[in-house]
Amino acid sequence: MKLTLGHSPDPDDAFMFYALAKGLLPSPGYEFEHILQDIQTLNERATRAELDITAISIHAYAYVLKDYALLRSGASMGDNYGPMVVGRRVCARGEMLKKKIAVPGLMTSAFLALQLYLGVPKEKINFIVVPFDQIFDAVARGEAELGLIIHEGQLTYAREGLVLSTDLGQWWFKETGGLPLPLGGNAVKKSLGAKAIAELSDILYASIRYGLEHRAAGIDHALPLGRGLDRKLADKFIGMYVNDLTLDYGERGKKGVREFLDRAHHAGLIPAPVELEFV
Repeated sequence: MKLTLGHSPDPDDAFMFYALAKGLLPSPGYEFEHILQDIQTLNERATRAELDITAISIHAYAYVLKDYALLRSGASMGDNYGPMVVGRRVCARGEMLKKKIAVPGLMTSAFLALQLYLGVPKEKINFIVVPFDQIFDAVARGEAELGLIIHEGQLTYAREGLVLSTDLGQWWFKETGGLPLPLGGNAVKKSLGAKAIAELSDILYASIRYGLEHRAAGIDHALPLGRGLDRKLADKFIGMYVNDLTLDYGERGKKGVREFLDRAHHAGLIPAPVELEFV
């Protein structure tokens, strides 16, 4: 069975799928076509059920429950760190609604977290949507006063002459009494059936574990996708988003996902209560 496997062109996703991409693990009966696209594009494709397995923002997952379940492996969780609001000068929460903010996509978890942080829906935020790797440029050109940054930008914003206004992962950790902020996961099409889904879950788990157990080789594979990262920073970034919570959400990770989406629903930011399905 040939399956499409979508993930972001960034170091943590590349590290997760290193063993699969290089054919280092048995995957009897399955062949994977790796499709590298930014997370906003993958979110949009998920709403059309185009890919068999895909990285997805937890925010976007609320819209695709009919077609996809969350695999137990592959989560990106911000454990007292996460997406950041940066700019030329520090901006207090109360001032942010007066500023134009460059955001990396309407369906990203970062944008949903920003709405929860500001306590308003997107209609009350002055924002522009910019590909995640062009947010620094948008701020530099004056197209936005603040940028909501994800991926490796969290480690490189200072070299762009920008300063931190808030770390949404730290805010969420304090707000919830220590829960991780759920950013992304891997979703699988329910139509593949229970047997295939169980086998695919084991294969993806094994790929992530292989990377963690062969870290140096996994970093070598992922480093070309680390925009502006040297090996030391790439190792740090991968460690932030590929760890024990990535191998398996566990009860703490699942609680973080439920809390995030429950709060979003009660705030009127997503359309319906979310019945989570982890497989």
